[in-house]
Amino acid sequence: MRAQLAEAEQRAAQAAAERERAARQTRADQDLFARAIGPTQPLRAHGRVVHAPAPTPPEPRQRTLDEQAVLRESLSDEFDSSTLLHVDEHLSFRRPGIGADVTAKLRRGHWAVQGQIDLHGLRVHEARDALSAFVRDAMRTGLRCVRVVHGKGLGSPGRAPVLKAKVHGWLIQKKEVLAFVQAKPLEGGAGALLVLLAQPGR
Repeated sequence: MRAQLAEAEQRAAQAAAERERAARQTRADQDLFARAIGPTQPLRAHGRVVHAPAPTPPEPRQRTLDEQAVLRESLSDEFDSSTLLHVDEHLSFRRPGIGADVTAKLRRGHWAVQGQIDLHGLRVHEARDALSAFVRDAMRTGLRCVRVVHGKGLGSPGRAPVLKAKVHGWLIQKKEVLAFVQAKPLEGGAGALLVLLAQPGR
């Protein structure tokens, strides 16, 4: 028992001696540093407030993915819209379930035009992508009625309205489009369409 107690006291004494040697070495290092840099004085308080850096805003990854998916959507250029168009004195289209009164109201200007895209001068693939992005943005901002200007095709080879027919087909393929009618003469006539979009969330 006495031997164990003596051994424990010896270990404690050795630990204390080791701590003392470490403390002396630390003081010696501090003295050496102080002699090396010379006299010093504390910095005066500057009185400024140091703000933490603003956190980096989160990246809207899902929205970015959704937008990329929309832009990649394949609107067929070969879609035949002629069988779905109502051809009376003015060309028009309405989705199944949409009454004839809707196109009549659209033609009379019941909904104010809230946005417009002009596809003049664009190649077919450029016009398709631009129209898709325009409809997507219009839906996001809650627009109901927009004008799509596609031109009359008078500058196309053979004076054939190629883009006009394409735009009809693209719009019919967009489920967000409820109806469209040919614009009034003062609003573009045969070179433009008034388009009624679905309300967001419906």
